[in-house]
Amino acid sequence: MGITKQQKATWAMRDKMYSPGRPPVWQRDQVQRFWVGIAMGLSSEGAALAVGVSSPVGSRWFREAGGMCPVSLAPMSGRYLSFAEREEIAILKAKGCGVREIARQTGRSPSTISRELRRNAATRSGTSGYRAINAQWHANRRAKRPKVAKLASNEKLRDYVQDRLSGLITREDGTEVPGPTVRFIGRRHGRRQDRRWAKAWSPEQISKRLQIDFPHDESMRISHEAIYQALFIQGRGALRRELVACLRTGRALRVPRARTQGRGKKFVTPEVMISERPAEAEDRAVPGHWEGDLIIGLNKSAIGTLVERTTRFTMLLHLPPMEGHGTIEPVKNGPPLAGHGAEAVRDAIAATIGTLPEQLRRSLTWDQGSEMAQHAQLRVDTGLAIYFADPHSPWQRGTNENTNGLLRQYFPKGTDLSKHHPDDLVAVAAALNGRPRKTLGWKTPAEALDEHLQLAGQGSVATTS
Repeated sequence: MGITKQQKATWAMRDKMYSPGRPPVWQRDQVQRFWVGIAMGLSSEGAALAVGVSSPVGSRWFREAGGMCPVSLAPMSGRYLSFAEREEIAILKAKGCGVREIARQTGRSPSTISRELRRNAATRSGTSGYRAINAQWHANRRAKRPKVAKLASNEKLRDYVQDRLSGLITREDGTEVPGPTVRFIGRRHGRRQDRRWAKAWSPEQISKRLQIDFPHDESMRISHEAIYQALFIQGRGALRRELVACLRTGRALRVPRARTQGRGKKFVTPEVMISERPAEAEDRAVPGHWEGDLIIGLNKSAIGTLVERTTRFTMLLHLPPMEGHGTIEPVKNGPPLAGHGAEAVRDAIAATIGTLPEQLRRSLTWDQGSEMAQHAQLRVDTGLAIYFADPHSPWQRGTNENTNGLLRQYFPKGTDLSKHHPDDLVAVAAALNGRPRKTLGWKTPAEALDEHLQLAGQGSVATTS
């Protein structure tokens, strides 16, 4: 079968093309939906499965893009042929339909169809056959508009940025201090590991400082986002990949914001957040609303603390280590041998709170530590409403944090807290409850609690000894 004049004319109009490899089996809309899933907080594996590609492909997309979406998420303009339209064109052409018939059935002009069949035909087999996946591949390659990164083209700007990111720190006499020798491993540094010493300016600091150092040189301008892209996206060729180690977080990939917001504890639901706590707990008008936490010591030892918001009355929880702690290897998903797991804390709170009258068991506010994973059962056992503070918001439990600071006089950081007997904890709590407080008009917490109980006709239960 010879080559027709039409085929010769078509090939003459196409530039010589070196094979970039096999056409991908995925399409642009799949990539867009993948990054929408990433923006919603899905993992790269989960987003990949949601759009119908394998987990390794999703991981590669995320890694090669540095965690940053490389394509526009806006829907494609109707001006351009979609992959579905190209599939329809391929089917109609296989049926022997002419250009005008294909144009009529697809709702496109004949010139569009004719140009599509010429430009994006698959010619490797020696014929000008038309296949949708090859046509979409040719169209995507032709649509690329590569742009040289500003840091790649401006050497002076690149040197400035690199020096502020990775420049060595110096002593007062100008002597450089190299710091620890740290090998870049392509991912974030491990916990409690040496970090690279450098000036380590943030991209935003660099971007804003350029305006001060070069007020009249408009070529010395770059946004902080462009610096992040040069660091995270492979193939930009502007900044060395290992410079990500100089960022404060040391991340080798950008983490989507929705993914970090979704890292909260699974046992914390909107119904038990501090925003749902009754107003009477906030204004401290009614006693019975408590705040709790753990103070941690040497070898993962811990003591639980409970503080009543209105009177500042304090109760301590004895959390002894379980048998085998420090001598046997912990079992995966087994009980925490240190003694402050969810079940141990639940039982300790229930035993302690259970000694109080019902009117003093209104609510308990805790941070989002995993030791409160059994909060639902605790509520059933004690009738105590449980609420959780927002992540990284210790001021929402200010009374408890202040009390923990007072307790460190008796239980310093770095000491073994498991050596203290339950009677010792009772004595320390009594000492705090016997101290006069300015916020209580120089009454002691024990006196303030007794006063509230007498007003309620319940008699005295608070002791100072």
